[in-house]
Amino acid sequence: MSEVYANRRSRLREHFNAGGAAAALVTRPANVRYLAAVAPQGSVLLLGQREDLLVCPVPPDDRPTEGRPDEALPVHVTPGGDCAVAAAGLAAGEGAESLAVEEHHLTVARHRALTSVAPRLRLADLGAAVEQLRVVKDEEEISCLRIGAEIADQALGELLESILVGRTERHLALELERRLVDHGADGPAFPTSVATGPNSGRRGHRPTDRRVEEGDFLSVCLGATYRGYRCEIGRTFVIGTSPADWQVELYDLVFAAQRAGRESLAPGTAYRDVDRAVRQVLDSAGCTEALPALTGHGVGLEIDEDPQLAPAAVGKLDACVPVTVEPGVHLPGRGGVRIDDTLVVRPEADGGPELLTITTKELLAL
Repeated sequence: MSEVYANRRSRLREHFNAGGAAAALVTRPANVRYLAAVAPQGSVLLLGQREDLLVCPVPPDDRPTEGRPDEALPVHVTPGGDCAVAAAGLAAGEGAESLAVEEHHLTVARHRALTSVAPRLRLADLGAAVEQLRVVKDEEEISCLRIGAEIADQALGELLESILVGRTERHLALELERRLVDHGADGPAFPTSVATGPNSGRRGHRPTDRRVEEGDFLSVCLGATYRGYRCEIGRTFVIGTSPADWQVELYDLVFAAQRAGRESLAPGTAYRDVDRAVRQVLDSAGCTEALPALTGHGVGLEIDEDPQLAPAAVGKLDACVPVTVEPGVHLPGRGGVRIDDTLVVRPEADGGPELLTITTKELLAL
């Protein structure tokens, strides 16, 4: 695995060297982990002129949830100080004249501290170079996402077999998160959303003390983190009785939109075209005002990564890019439907998009 991380750092080095920087400082935790295998709290990664260093406030732990440190990467421990400032000093000590930094992650105070400790060091912007490297996943990364999806499917399936009427949104969300950990997840990928009745179908709904009632729509969105990688699944059900006609019609509409998005996933497809495939189905039913800002996004070490599947998104899908497709419609005062899957873009020759989250999308009455 050391070769994998060394290759990632080599590709990043080519990028910032081409931009005229002699060294680079990576401070965003997910980016540190991507390049170094671990990202202990407060740590940074220095890609120096002579060697690369993981700069940490304490030695990294070798824990399953944190990952195993890259044995080929030296660790420099700086107790009690800002590791980014220490790394800038090390870069200056190596004789570097320029240092590429992640300006989108640095605070103004930290930027000032860097220039204070190394006033002759010219700071350049590394931009989102690491985030772009992270878009296409290798098969080991996809394997982690696949296991996370299996855990999320299992936790959701067990909840659906229990009695739901009378229980609160908050209670159900906590139970789902416990089940994720019980089945081997590091933890939830994001705060679990459980929405009932008039709350259902809202994107990012925070669970309340509202109790599940007969005839409610119940929409659930959860995800598992496994070895740092995060997946997402969302489903909508009806509680207790056969669904009403309006519930069936709304569900069928969102299901058709979600299917259109899934079927459009292929290498070379523009991000905006995936979004358009989803929106056209909902537009045709007059749901324009209820549409979200985006209909999907990348996942990985963070739950919301590039690419963004949105109307103004620029770029095209590559193979081995995991994304969500997550349309939803919420009708104020009545509720709504969300359906959310995590998939991996694959060529048609390899079977097309790989569905990681396999819990049924049939409208079940629980």
